[in-house]
Amino acid sequence: NRFTALFFALTFASLLESTASSAAEGTKAFLNDSVVTTKVKTAILGEPSLKSYEISVETNKGTVQLSGFVSSNAEILRAGDVARGVDGVLSVKNDLRLKQ
Repeated sequence: NRFTALFFALTFASLLESTASSAAEGTKAFLNDSVVTTKVKTAILGEPSLKSYEISVETNKGTVQLSGFVSSNAEILRAGDVARGVDGVLSVKNDLRLKQ
């Protein structure tokens, strides 16, 4: 039964290592997404043609989602272009809408 105990101990250790590794990767991805979100918000804020206070930015695994309201189609396109130009952005989902 020593073999069984050793087997369970090794299996348990392997599971702990895998869980710790997954948690670390998840934390790293979250931090990377937070950095990307901050960079995109800063870039939009620095763009004079955009009213950044009406644009929300969220990032998930490098995909940036823009939402909110703007005054023109040109602003929708410009916000997407600005976001795509930020280092770390893999893709942009542009859900900006025109004000009515």
